[in-house]
Amino acid sequence: MPSEEPTPTAPAPGERSAAALARRAQIIAATTDTIAALGYRRTTFARIAERGGLSSTRLISYHFANKDELVKAVVADVFDSIDRFLLDRAAADPANRPIRQPADAPPPRPHTGSAAAELRAYITGTVAFVDSHRTRMRALASIFAALHDDEEHAAAYDTDTFRDVLGHLQGILRRGQARGEFRSCDTFVMAAAIQNALSGLPFLLRTRPDLNLPAYAEELATLFGLATRA
Repeated sequence: MPSEEPTPTAPAPGERSAAALARRAQIIAATTDTIAALGYRRTTFARIAERGGLSSTRLISYHFANKDELVKAVVADVFDSIDRFLLDRAAADPANRPIRQPADAPPPRPHTGSAAAELRAYITGTVAFVDSHRTRMRALASIFAALHDDEEHAAAYDTDTFRDVLGHLQGILRRGQARGEFRSCDTFVMAAAIQNALSGLPFLLRTRPDLNLPAYAEELATLFGLATRA
């Protein structure tokens, strides 16, 4: 069983070596797998160490002060992966835009098409990510379900990430309104409705794992296309 030894002080973010960054990534991946398999509440440093092949929980504590900090890193990692996934899709279709541009990734090609195409690309791209990253999305669903009403551990929510997601969608909606493509509406309400429809998909897959996700994506894109059309 992994030991629970005292932990040395972790280096500041700017001082992390390549080996330390690789270890952090290993811990985040092991945490994601553990939460997906056991659920958020049953996930402990000991179980993460066991699943990740770590010799001691001290290796986790060296990089993450507590479970909340580690879970925030898991959530941020999932959304960073979504951005990179959308960037990859942008090579074929520039309508795909990342929520946040990864610092180490080249900027996508300029998108000169319609806001409607950009909204459709975001919806279908996000569903495609869910389809191809089901373990990560199971973990995310477990985190959201466990922390939804848990004020004690509310810090595990990455509020900046969710603010950026809604801001990204509101930007698409405002561009569409400015060009006359989209009807007048409260962009925050519409953005929240779109994102909640996407965020609920991992929960739906718990009971419908055989759901036809490409068809689901097209139906969702059509639904919000009609809801926003001028």
